[in-house]
Amino acid sequence: MPVSSQKLSSFRKHLLYVMHLMIIALSVILLYAITYDTLSKVSFLTDRRYLNLQFWICMFFLVETVVEWIISPDKLRRLPSALFLVIVCVPYVSLIHEFHWHVSLEIYYILRLMPLVRAVAVLMLMFGLIERNWITGMFSSYLIILAMTLYVLSLMFYVEEHPVNAQVYDYWQSLWYALMQMNTCGSNISPLTPAGKIIGVILSIEGLIVFPVFTVFFTHAFGRIRQTAETTSRD
Repeated sequence: MPVSSQKLSSFRKHLLYVMHLMIIALSVILLYAITYDTLSKVSFLTDRRYLNLQFWICMFFLVETVVEWIISPDKLRRLPSALFLVIVCVPYVSLIHEFHWHVSLEIYYILRLMPLVRAVAVLMLMFGLIERNWITGMFSSYLIILAMTLYVLSLMFYVEEHPVNAQVYDYWQSLWYALMQMNTCGSNISPLTPAGKIIGVILSIEGLIVFPVFTVFFTHAFGRIRQTAETTSRD
């Protein structure tokens, strides 16, 4: 490879790394703002600080996605994922306020959380590149998805159930419910709202789908340990 090509590849790699770190940092700030507003009962419709924060973070996500696609050596293959991320990172909440559209609070809350999909994609990509073993990288990706889904759905459950359900008197009850539903053990908390019931179903389905991955991972890991031990003993 020519020296110029090596320098270009190294520059691209370092630029992507810096941009991905910035995405993760901004996503943490965004998630903190959403959590603060949720637990402090700040109105989603009147919090101008959050609107401005999400707007500029979404703008950075959009620019970063376009830049990442431009510097990609395989633009055609990356185009579908880039288009998906562009759609995800549009500041829909700001557009709703600007044009005075009317949407349900459930949809509004989902739109506030949607930009976090970009952070999940970045974390999965970084783990996939860092981990040499694809099974370990896939397992790390599943853990990220599991943790993010658990946290986000527990927040949504709290928003829906807290005003009408005496059993959900604080966020920790909502988190407990989400944990119990995800591991399919069940909880003594009974959702009262349609959205709360749907969230419970989603958590149960995700638990049924994701937790078998843990079994596969540990089976593979123990198999490798055993194979390594047998090879060592023969040597």
